[in-house]
Amino acid sequence: MTRLEGRALRLTVFVGEQDTWHHRPVYTEIVHRAHTAGLAGASVFRGVEGFGASSLVHTTRLLSLGEDLPVAVVIVDTEERVRAFLPELEEVTAEGGLVLLDACEVVRYGPGEPRG
Repeated sequence: MTRLEGRALRLTVFVGEQDTWHHRPVYTEIVHRAHTAGLAGASVFRGVEGFGASSLVHTTRLLSLGEDLPVAVVIVDTEERVRAFLPELEEVTAEGGLVLLDACEVVRYGPGEPRG
């Protein structure tokens, strides 16, 4: 496992839960492309409520439309590796999505000390 410490870049991609790329969820496609690219890691977080460019509020609350909830894919790696990955997102987010880059600092990466 590559050790990731210190200055890094966080890539966050917001898409809709029902957004697809060739019959596959966009968030799944992003995670698999990040894995293939050898990035340090990727996580997908499902939102409980939100709105985007459509201005429609999507929510999980009862009696509301719980469809197409917001999903965030978060990837952290070195700036060079994250920026090299950006063209991969052009293709899969062409129909919509918000891509953010934030400088961050990695304090700890990898499995912790064995417990017990």
